[in-house]
Amino acid sequence: MEDSELCVVTGAFGYTGKYITHRLLAAGKRVKTITGHPDRPNPFGLDVNVASFSFGDPKGLTHTLKGATTLYNTYWVRFPYRKVSFETAVHNTRILISAAESAGVRRIVHISITNASIESPLPYFSGKGLVEKAIAESRLSYAIIRPTVIFGAEDILINNIAWLLRRFPVFAIPGTGDYRLQPIYVEDVAEIAVNAGQTDENLIVDAVGPEVFTFEELVQLLAKTVGSQARTIHVNPRLALSLSRLVGYALRDIVLTRDEIAGLTANLLVSDRPPTGQTRLSEWLAANAHSVGRRYAPELARHYR
Repeated sequence: MEDSELCVVTGAFGYTGKYITHRLLAAGKRVKTITGHPDRPNPFGLDVNVASFSFGDPKGLTHTLKGATTLYNTYWVRFPYRKVSFETAVHNTRILISAAESAGVRRIVHISITNASIESPLPYFSGKGLVEKAIAESRLSYAIIRPTVIFGAEDILINNIAWLLRRFPVFAIPGTGDYRLQPIYVEDVAEIAVNAGQTDENLIVDAVGPEVFTFEELVQLLAKTVGSQARTIHVNPRLALSLSRLVGYALRDIVLTRDEIAGLTANLLVSDRPPTGQTRLSEWLAANAHSVGRRYAPELARHYR
């Protein structure tokens, strides 16, 4: 193992990063993680070395990356919170890219989002586009992985829709509900990312599952899965956002953001390219009906507390 390739994963204690790390370890790679939560329990024990993000110390970050051949980057923010904004996330990622160049890293595999574009009016998608541009202009060999909605045991969006359907008699659908999304399984995203790390070709890959749903179809599927009798109603997206804020206030969390509703209703979470994931959400839900939506998955507790 001492002679095996060293890979660095940002956020190996998080959602997608954890699955990427599992696959790298199974392939015999040495793994180090850079995390914003170095004091949290390490689920990998001695198999994964831990370092802190040090965006304010580029030389220290370069030292952390020394000896690594591949950087798997999952770092991003879902929404602005406290002193962290999308602009901050872009700035920090540029520092990370520069440190990887200085450290002699061969390749970066970056987790982005479908339809990322610097031209997007939505800061989440334009920020992702700016990061993609910085990677493409760097000296690193790169693979940019663009997932849609990622589902799995710890996901937030699909799990929390199921949670709401289990507990409330009414579920509010923003707008018409005929906008589409194409969920992909987290294990499939990890497989795509790790495979992309083994080549030298510059790649941009949409990570998308084999099934496409309208949002209303997805809600109905989840309701059937969990045995919910909740009535679905269509409301103005602004009202849906206000309702989500009321729920978030009670949960001390941010349930949904304006940009997320806008991206969803603009069909930005679906791809016109062939599916790259194999796992069908409908089959996964049938196999996990007993557990999906049993517990609310909090965003703030996961990343900020």
